[in-house]
Amino acid sequence: MTIVRTQADLQAIYGNCSEASLIKEIDFLSPGYQAFVTHSPFVILSTVGPEGTDASPRGDKAGFVRIETPRTLLLPDRRGNNRIDSLRNIVRDPRCSMMFMVPGNANVLRVNGHAEIDVDDALCKSFEVEGKAPRSVIRLHVQKAYFQCARAIMRADLWGTHRVPELPTPGQMMKEITAGGFDGDTYDKEWPGRAQKSLW
Repeated sequence: MTIVRTQADLQAIYGNCSEASLIKEIDFLSPGYQAFVTHSPFVILSTVGPEGTDASPRGDKAGFVRIETPRTLLLPDRRGNNRIDSLRNIVRDPRCSMMFMVPGNANVLRVNGHAEIDVDDALCKSFEVEGKAPRSVIRLHVQKAYFQCARAIMRADLWGTHRVPELPTPGQMMKEITAGGFDGDTYDKEWPGRAQKSLW
């Protein structure tokens, strides 16, 4: 095993990056970058806290992340499992990233900055869906924005036609983790109906 320990060693291995990879990074959302946000139905929210890092999937109808200004984004915190890992991290360490994906498009948009949690009643209500408003809205103050090279999605053939592999269900995984102490069969049976009633 040969471990790289310094930036100098990394530079020697990888060399210089291309001009395009540098000029695409800006500290605001250009019209092109805004279009990507508007058409994205899926975002990965990354945060960091004392316990480490966290990456959380966030999805909704395209445009669910609102462009407040070219330098600020608003992400409604929809219903989940109430672990609130991302929110706990943000209140302790505001460093935050969002990675936007658009089905069928091989690029992703990466936005880095500092986040805050806003619980203003009018703001939360402005994100209401089917009569249900989020309890909070994450505001990201943009510091860096750039699109990512398409190679990763192309290699993964992410938007291609895939046969869905047979994987263990959530109930089966929790039953395994608890050595049979969790009723996974009931969980799996009830989950589709429960999820449908609690999307918002």
